[in-house]
Amino acid sequence: MAMSSNHTNLRDIWYTMIGIPGLEDAHIWLSIPICSMYIVAIAGNTLLIFLIFTDHSLHEPMYIFLSMLALADIILSTVTTPKVLAIFWFQAGGISFASCVSQMFFLHFMFVTESAILLAMAFDRYVAICFPLRYTTILTPSVIGRMGIASVARSFLICFPLVFLVYRLTYCGRNIIHHSYCEHMGIARLACDNIKVNIYYGMTVPLFSIGLDIMLVIISYTLILRSVFRIPSRDARLKALGTCGSHVCVILLFYTPSLFTFFAHRFGGQSIPRHMHILFANLYVVVPPTLNPIIYGVKTKQIQQKVFSFSKACF
Repeated sequence: MAMSSNHTNLRDIWYTMIGIPGLEDAHIWLSIPICSMYIVAIAGNTLLIFLIFTDHSLHEPMYIFLSMLALADIILSTVTTPKVLAIFWFQAGGISFASCVSQMFFLHFMFVTESAILLAMAFDRYVAICFPLRYTTILTPSVIGRMGIASVARSFLICFPLVFLVYRLTYCGRNIIHHSYCEHMGIARLACDNIKVNIYYGMTVPLFSIGLDIMLVIISYTLILRSVFRIPSRDARLKALGTCGSHVCVILLFYTPSLFTFFAHRFGGQSIPRHMHILFANLYVVVPPTLNPIIYGVKTKQIQQKVFSFSKACF
């Protein structure tokens, strides 16, 4: 009993994240693009939220979902990037167990939430193109609000058990985290206990939820394409496809690197170097938040016009 108590108390020690193992000498150089992308992500997504909420012409379901995505991007990148930069610049990798678990929870929580928001945006495009005359009656403000609440509630129910799964483990002295931020399996592997439950839950439940989102997004766009190619006018077809172009880019940008990181981390074994796993893990929390507002700014004429008007008013 005494030994178990001592092991449990080792949660109170400080843990050290070492950044990207094998690339320590390149940390300063890696910090330059990561810091630049983080600044662009914060500025771009904040501008999007500001434009959408201050301009009544953008108070449409598509733009409300876009503002939700922008807020999720800000939180997702902020959960990890400042600490990553502190490690790269100042070797400040120290973190308490409670702070590490908090970072883990919000990282996974925001990732699952963002996936749900992308699904909601796919449903929005499906209704807009397949049922244009009923668009405003189907996606009412109350429906949009319930969809947002459901996205957050589902993410919480999926990710909160991870906190219990890491707290139930016994820790006995290993305090080096070979990563630049805290994630579920990185914490679990520091424990002395059997972590099969963590492995099974970490693989099946989040992957099932994300996989379900991806399947529903694919179904939505299959139905969208079927409806689009039934439109007799070529110009109308191109216009309908154009309204979906930015969303498709954002979907690919979000899921592709994250799924690569997930499968490479668990099944890559020795075929993919650890520093590549962690480098991609750092990129997938900062690249999509950086590019999302740029993609929507380029692809969406209303956003372009509002950005231009805002810039002209400021300068």
